Amino acid sequence: MTASALTETSPSDVPEDPATTTATRGWGARLAPVLAVLAGVAAVAVHATRYGHWIVDDAAITFSYARSFADGLGPVLQPGAPPVEGFSDPTWMVLLGVGKLVGLFDHGLLFGIPDYVLFPKALGLLFTGGVLTACYIAAKQIFTRFAWLATLVVGLTLATIPSYVIWVVSGLENSLFAFAVVTLGVTLFVSVKRDKLLTPKVALWAGVIVAFAALTRPEGLIYAGAYPLAALFLLRSGLFWKSFRLALLSVAAFAVPFGAYVAWRHGEFGRLLANPSVAKQQGLPGFDAVKRPLELVGYAGWAGVVVLVLVIVFALVKAPWRRSLIALLVPLGLGVVAYGVMVADWMYQHRFASPIWPLAVIAGTLSAGELLRHRQALLRVGVVVVLLGAFVPSGIGFAASADKFAKNPNITACLVADRFGRGFNTYADILGLPKASLLLPDLGGSSMTSRLELVDMAGLVNKPIADLVHDNDLQGLRNYVFDTVKPTFIHSWGPWAAGNGIALDPRLDRDYLLIYSSPIEGLRNGDWVRRDAVTDPAKLKAAQDYAAKTIPEVAANRFGGPLDDCGPTMKPGQTIAMPG
Repeated sequence: MTASALTETSPSDVPEDPATTTATRGWGARLAPVLAVLAGVAAVAVHATRYGHWIVDDAAITFSYARSFADGLGPVLQPGAPPVEGFSDPTWMVLLGVGKLVGLFDHGLLFGIPDYVLFPKALGLLFTGGVLTACYIAAKQIFTRFAWLATLVVGLTLATIPSYVIWVVSGLENSLFAFAVVTLGVTLFVSVKRDKLLTPKVALWAGVIVAFAALTRPEGLIYAGAYPLAALFLLRSGLFWKSFRLALLSVAAFAVPFGAYVAWRHGEFGRLLANPSVAKQQGLPGFDAVKRPLELVGYAGWAGVVVLVLVIVFALVKAPWRRSLIALLVPLGLGVVAYGVMVADWMYQHRFASPIWPLAVIAGTLSAGELLRHRQALLRVGVVVVLLGAFVPSGIGFAASADKFAKNPNITACLVADRFGRGFNTYADILGLPKASLLLPDLGGSSMTSRLELVDMAGLVNKPIADLVHDNDLQGLRNYVFDTVKPTFIHSWGPWAAGNGIALDPRLDRDYLLIYSSPIEGLRNGDWVRRDAVTDPAKLKAAQDYAAKTIPEVAANRFGGPLDDCGPTMKPGQTIAMPG
């Protein structure tokens, strides 16, 4: 039986007269869902213009790995660097690498915009379209005539949520991850509606989707429980063993492709976890895991969240498709749990909540549609007024959040590319150092533009430092830096200067000379060069003069400022010209 037949004969649908049925088969009905999806994507794109050409710096780490893979260098941050899994989003990295291979990424301008800006943002909008398409498929199961309207409402609502929009166009993998998780939720929703949940096909498909999600974001692993939990919550009498066998099948469908990747990881890198997971010290959850999801409630607005919960509860009690809704709520609940257990993120606007927003909005919109259905016109108007009124505070809060972020965004890849990539390239050129290394905590934009050997102070792309950070062995970290690595240049700032003690270690003054100090960022922040790398005091003076004239302008925008890009390309060896 086709999907259209299932929806047209659904007992929950309102009977249609012949004229309406004929109309729904016309071009208008065929175009309505397409236009609804496009309108939602367009609304997200319009909101995204508030953030200009901003790309968060962490995204550029994956950019560099995508470049290396496309250039045939393997999983390395830079040419000549050792293989380290410094990325935690293999599927996203592959997409960017394919983009480079076909000339859409890391080549230059596209339509007058740098492709390192346009291509990842275009992918973000594409996968937002995928999210809305999945929404339409779910809505079509219960609202034959008005599934397009539910899709439009979801799209326009998502476009108001800065947390969703910002991270969709950040350059990171959030849009792909949200698409994968929403696809999983809608797969469970539709399969229950069609009484197909307990079939091998659905079990296998759910497992494959989870494997894809887990290879897109580390917390994607938690969704391996989605199918088993849905089968458990919707268990029918006499079907326990069938549900159990299919749950095992779903887990196996996840474990085989994901296990193959883990085996490759261990063979290639000698680790079972990605290097960033080691460096970030992800451990067992504590009490904060319970409190942290409340951040999302405060962000979205208590009134709106309470109304959302009440509407969903109504559908769970009254809707003939309540079992499908339960299936959809399973991945939503797992997403909230994942948000709670993840190590707190330093980035603004709740980066780890990307799949939570669309799942919550889809569940709420479908539930609100059920509340409005079969009601008299006047009552419908009253319900809509109450719903909109409850979400007015949320809209005001979202507008304030968007404005705040636009004025002070997370550190951008372009600022790091200028300040540490091109800036230290220029230092090395002035000092006459054809080969040099640089220890620093910001690896994104710098890895795209630096010709120096980069050493990651945070350990995300450095295995020895990741292990030392994981073990909280800060003395060992400092010994490794000063006695083993002996980088040509060192940059330290803010929390890094105080956190790991490198800038306070007496060996810094013993072995290094100061090029530039940035007291605006705090004590002992700045740029240093090894004493034995300086062969001519006049060259050191020239580097210091260059830094004094050039770096303040770049550093002034360290955590905010213009949301523009940093030129047509980001390539190793680029420098910054001295003013005047």
